Amino acid sequence: MARSDENLKEIVIRQTKATGVLPCVKLKSREDIMPYARAMYEGGARVIEVTMTTPGALEAIEQVSSEFAGRMWVAAGTVLDACSAREVILHGGSLIVNPAVIPEVIDLANRYGVPVYSGAFTATECLDAMRAGASMVKIFPAGLGGPKYMTNLKMVFPEINLIPSGGISADNAAEFIRCGACAVSGARTFMNRECIAQEGFEWITRQVSKFIDIVHKTKQDLPELP
Repeated sequence: MARSDENLKEIVIRQTKATGVLPCVKLKSREDIMPYARAMYEGGARVIEVTMTTPGALEAIEQVSSEFAGRMWVAAGTVLDACSAREVILHGGSLIVNPAVIPEVIDLANRYGVPVYSGAFTATECLDAMRAGASMVKIFPAGLGGPKYMTNLKMVFPEINLIPSGGISADNAAEFIRCGACAVSGARTFMNRECIAQEGFEWITRQVSKFIDIVHKTKQDLPELP
Protein backbone atom coordinates (compact mmCIF):
# COMPACT_ATOMS: atom_id res chain seq x y z
CA MET A 1 0.00 0.00 0.00
CA ALA A 2 1.06 3.60 -0.58
CA ARG A 3 2.04 5.94 2.23
CA SER A 4 -0.02 9.12 2.44
CA ASP A 5 3.08 11.35 2.29
CA GLU A 6 4.36 9.87 -1.01
CA ASN A 7 3.76 11.23 -4.49
CA LEU A 8 3.15 8.98 -7.48
CA LYS A 9 6.79 8.89 -8.58
CA GLU A 10 7.97 7.84 -5.13
CA ILE A 11 5.27 5.16 -4.84
CA VAL A 12 6.00 3.53 -8.21
CA ILE A 13 9.78 3.62 -7.77
CA ARG A 14 9.54 2.22 -4.23
CA GLN A 15 7.16 -0.55 -5.27
CA THR A 16 9.36 -1.49 -8.23
CA LYS A 17 12.43 -1.74 -6.03
CA ALA A 18 10.54 -3.47 -3.21
CA THR A 19 9.25 -6.32 -5.38
CA GLY A 20 12.27 -6.28 -7.68
CA VAL A 21 10.21 -7.24 -10.73
CA LEU A 22 8.38 -5.41 -13.49
CA PRO A 23 6.48 -8.13 -15.38
CA CYS A 24 5.14 -7.19 -18.78
CA VAL A 25 1.83 -8.15 -20.38
CA LYS A 26 2.13 -8.33 -24.16
CA LEU A 27 -0.90 -9.71 -26.01
CA LYS A 28 -1.47 -10.20 -29.74
CA SER A 29 -5.25 -9.92 -29.66
CA ARG A 30 -8.01 -8.12 -27.77
CA GLU A 31 -8.36 -10.88 -25.20
CA ASP A 32 -9.27 -10.03 -21.63
CA ILE A 33 -6.20 -8.71 -19.86
CA MET A 34 -7.57 -9.07 -16.35
CA PRO A 35 -6.66 -12.76 -15.75
CA TYR A 36 -3.03 -11.89 -16.55
CA ALA A 37 -3.05 -8.85 -14.26
CA ARG A 38 -4.72 -10.76 -11.41
CA ALA A 39 -2.26 -13.62 -11.73
CA MET A 40 0.67 -11.20 -11.55
CA TYR A 41 -0.83 -9.47 -8.52
CA GLU A 42 -1.36 -12.80 -6.77
CA GLY A 43 2.29 -13.60 -7.41
CA GLY A 44 3.34 -10.42 -5.63
CA ALA A 45 3.76 -7.91 -8.46
CA ARG A 46 2.82 -4.36 -7.51
CA VAL A 47 3.88 -2.63 -10.74
CA ILE A 48 3.14 -4.26 -14.10
CA GLU A 49 3.63 -3.12 -17.68
CA VAL A 50 1.17 -3.31 -20.57
CA THR A 51 2.81 -2.69 -23.94
CA MET A 52 1.21 -0.19 -26.30
CA THR A 53 1.55 -2.84 -29.01
CA THR A 54 -1.23 -4.75 -27.22
CA PRO A 55 -4.58 -4.21 -29.01
CA GLY A 56 -6.80 -2.01 -26.84
CA ALA A 57 -3.86 -1.11 -24.58
CA LEU A 58 -5.35 2.14 -23.28
CA GLU A 59 -8.63 0.48 -22.30
CA ALA A 60 -6.68 -2.36 -20.68
CA ILE A 61 -4.57 0.08 -18.66
CA GLU A 62 -7.71 1.90 -17.53
CA GLN A 63 -9.38 -1.36 -16.52
CA VAL A 64 -6.42 -2.68 -14.52
CA SER A 65 -5.82 0.71 -12.89
CA SER A 66 -9.45 0.89 -11.79
CA GLU A 67 -9.61 -2.61 -10.31
CA PHE A 68 -6.27 -2.39 -8.49
CA ALA A 69 -6.36 1.28 -7.47
CA GLY A 70 -3.95 1.84 -4.58
CA ARG A 71 -2.77 -1.79 -4.67
CA MET A 72 -1.01 -2.23 -8.02
CA TRP A 73 0.27 0.38 -10.47
CA VAL A 74 0.16 0.01 -14.26
CA ALA A 75 2.86 1.08 -16.69
CA ALA A 76 2.50 1.57 -20.40
CA GLY A 77 5.39 0.13 -22.36
CA THR A 78 6.72 0.98 -25.81
CA VAL A 79 5.50 4.58 -25.59
CA LEU A 80 7.06 6.38 -28.55
CA ASP A 81 5.68 9.93 -28.49
CA ALA A 82 4.33 12.59 -26.15
CA CYS A 83 0.77 12.32 -27.48
CA SER A 84 0.63 8.61 -26.59
CA ALA A 85 2.17 9.29 -23.19
CA ARG A 86 -0.56 11.84 -22.41
CA GLU A 87 -3.27 9.38 -23.43
CA VAL A 88 -1.74 6.75 -21.14
CA ILE A 89 -1.80 9.16 -18.20
CA LEU A 90 -5.40 10.20 -18.93
CA HIS A 91 -6.38 6.50 -18.94
CA GLY A 92 -4.89 5.90 -15.49
CA GLY A 93 -1.35 4.83 -16.33
CA SER A 94 1.07 5.38 -13.46
CA LEU A 95 4.34 4.84 -15.31
CA ILE A 96 5.76 5.34 -18.79
CA VAL A 97 8.30 2.83 -20.15
CA ASN A 98 10.25 3.70 -23.31
CA PRO A 99 12.29 1.38 -25.53
CA ALA A 100 14.77 4.23 -26.13
CA VAL A 101 15.60 7.74 -24.91
CA ILE A 102 12.71 9.95 -26.08
CA PRO A 103 13.11 13.38 -24.43
CA GLU A 104 9.62 14.66 -25.39
CA VAL A 105 8.01 11.68 -23.62
CA ILE A 106 10.17 12.06 -20.53
CA ASP A 107 9.43 15.80 -20.41
CA LEU A 108 5.67 15.34 -20.67
CA ALA A 109 5.56 12.60 -18.05
CA ASN A 110 7.58 14.71 -15.63
CA ARG A 111 5.18 17.62 -16.17
CA TYR A 112 2.33 15.31 -15.09
CA GLY A 113 4.34 13.92 -12.17
CA VAL A 114 4.50 10.43 -13.69
CA PRO A 115 7.76 8.44 -13.55
CA VAL A 116 9.53 7.30 -16.70
CA TYR A 117 11.75 4.25 -17.10
CA SER A 118 13.67 5.16 -20.22
CA GLY A 119 15.16 2.53 -22.48
CA ALA A 120 18.89 2.77 -23.16
CA PHE A 121 21.91 0.59 -23.80
CA THR A 122 25.13 2.54 -24.17
CA ALA A 123 26.73 4.76 -21.54
CA THR A 124 25.88 7.81 -23.66
CA GLU A 125 22.23 6.80 -23.85
CA CYS A 126 22.13 6.23 -20.08
CA LEU A 127 23.54 9.71 -19.51
CA ASP A 128 21.02 11.20 -21.95
CA ALA A 129 18.17 9.46 -20.12
CA MET A 130 19.35 10.70 -16.74
CA ARG A 131 19.80 14.27 -18.01
CA ALA A 132 16.32 14.20 -19.54
CA GLY A 133 14.84 13.27 -16.15
CA ALA A 134 14.19 9.53 -16.30
CA SER A 135 13.51 7.89 -12.93
CA MET A 136 15.09 4.59 -13.99
CA VAL A 137 17.00 3.39 -17.02
CA LYS A 138 15.78 0.19 -18.64
CA ILE A 139 18.75 -1.57 -20.20
CA PHE A 140 17.50 -3.28 -23.35
CA PRO A 141 18.37 -5.77 -24.65
CA ALA A 142 20.09 -6.68 -21.37
CA GLY A 143 20.94 -10.18 -22.56
CA LEU A 144 23.27 -8.69 -25.15
CA GLY A 145 25.54 -7.08 -22.56
CA GLY A 146 24.98 -9.62 -19.78
CA PRO A 147 25.02 -9.03 -16.02
CA LYS A 148 28.59 -7.69 -15.90
CA TYR A 149 27.50 -4.86 -18.16
CA MET A 150 25.45 -3.53 -15.20
CA THR A 151 28.64 -3.41 -13.13
CA ASN A 152 30.40 -1.33 -15.76
CA LEU A 153 27.53 1.14 -15.99
CA LYS A 154 27.27 1.46 -12.20
CA MET A 155 30.99 2.20 -12.00
CA VAL A 156 30.54 5.41 -14.01
CA PHE A 157 26.95 6.18 -12.92
CA PRO A 158 26.72 4.96 -9.30
CA GLU A 159 23.47 6.87 -8.71
CA ILE A 160 21.62 5.31 -11.66
CA ASN A 161 18.62 2.99 -11.16
CA LEU A 162 19.08 0.14 -13.64
CA ILE A 163 16.35 -2.29 -14.65
CA PRO A 164 17.49 -4.86 -17.24
CA SER A 165 14.97 -6.24 -19.71
CA GLY A 166 15.31 -8.73 -22.54
CA GLY A 167 17.06 -12.03 -21.91
CA ILE A 168 16.24 -12.22 -18.18
CA SER A 169 15.82 -15.76 -16.83
CA ALA A 170 15.72 -17.61 -13.53
CA ASP A 171 19.33 -18.59 -14.22
CA ASN A 172 20.71 -15.07 -14.55
CA ALA A 173 18.30 -12.80 -12.61
CA ALA A 174 20.32 -13.06 -9.38
CA GLU A 175 23.54 -12.16 -11.18
CA PHE A 176 21.93 -9.07 -12.71
CA ILE A 177 20.93 -7.94 -9.22
CA ARG A 178 24.40 -8.69 -7.81
CA CYS A 179 25.90 -6.63 -10.63
CA GLY A 180 23.88 -3.52 -9.80
CA ALA A 181 20.31 -3.83 -11.11
CA CYS A 182 17.57 -2.73 -8.70
CA ALA A 183 14.91 -4.88 -10.40
CA VAL A 184 14.38 -7.06 -13.47
CA SER A 185 11.79 -6.86 -16.22
CA GLY A 186 10.56 -8.76 -19.22
CA ALA A 187 7.63 -10.03 -21.25
CA ARG A 188 8.52 -13.59 -22.28
CA THR A 189 9.87 -14.23 -18.80
CA PHE A 190 6.33 -13.92 -17.43
CA MET A 191 4.20 -14.59 -20.52
CA ASN A 192 5.16 -18.02 -21.89
CA ARG A 193 2.08 -18.94 -23.91
CA GLU A 194 2.87 -22.67 -23.97
CA CYS A 195 3.22 -22.84 -20.18
CA ILE A 196 0.04 -20.80 -19.67
CA ALA A 197 -1.87 -23.09 -22.05
CA GLN A 198 -0.68 -26.18 -20.17
CA GLU A 199 -0.83 -24.93 -16.57
CA GLY A 200 -3.26 -22.00 -16.64
CA PHE A 201 -2.74 -18.52 -15.22
CA GLU A 202 -1.35 -20.09 -12.05
CA TRP A 203 1.90 -20.47 -14.01
CA ILE A 204 2.18 -16.67 -14.17
CA THR A 205 1.56 -16.39 -10.43
CA ARG A 206 4.27 -18.94 -9.67
CA GLN A 207 6.68 -17.32 -12.12
CA VAL A 208 6.26 -13.83 -10.64
CA SER A 209 6.58 -15.20 -7.12
CA LYS A 210 9.73 -17.14 -8.07
CA PHE A 211 11.46 -14.08 -9.48
CA ILE A 212 10.49 -11.91 -6.51
CA ASP A 213 11.98 -14.56 -4.24
CA ILE A 214 15.18 -14.70 -6.31
CA VAL A 215 15.59 -10.91 -6.18
CA HIS A 216 14.82 -10.64 -2.45
CA LYS A 217 17.23 -13.41 -1.46
CA THR A 218 19.95 -11.93 -3.65
CA LYS A 219 19.53 -8.44 -2.20
CA GLN A 220 19.65 -9.81 1.34
CA ASP A 221 23.04 -11.35 0.61
CA LEU A 222 24.54 -8.18 -0.87
CA PRO A 223 27.09 -6.33 1.29
CA GLU A 224 25.83 -3.10 2.81
CA LEU A 225 27.27 0.08 1.38
CA PRO A 226 29.44 2.08 3.79
